[in-house]
Amino acid sequence: MTVTEETAPASHYDRIGGASSVKAAVDLFYEKVLADPELAGYFTDVDMAGQRRHLTLMLTTVLGGPNEYTGRGLAEAHQPLNIPVEHYVKVGGHLMVTLTELGVPADILADVQTVLGQVQDQVVAAGDRPGA
Repeated sequence: MTVTEETAPASHYDRIGGASSVKAAVDLFYEKVLADPELAGYFTDVDMAGQRRHLTLMLTTVLGGPNEYTGRGLAEAHQPLNIPVEHYVKVGGHLMVTLTELGVPADILADVQTVLGQVQDQVVAAGDRPGA
């Protein structure tokens, strides 16, 4: 007699390949962002190893992987930078292009896009928000 265990559906994190895939995405993403002359200046005095580590942990959490992120919240980390909405959109575009290039399925891309929309107000400068 065979017993079949019911298993939870795979998380987005597991579906894309787990930690190694998230790390590859973060590395490719930062290649794009740092090559973008409108965005590179945000990272001039940033410890990029630490920055990559933070984004890897955050993206892991967004994708349903283990939540080990203990860094600052999005607003705390980004509001002092006075990021205009145009730059936020460019960063999101680089992330979506990166994930697409790496073969991330469309349903996961849609979920990431939704999260980007949900957190925009935490990242964009208060005076640059629609309706502000």
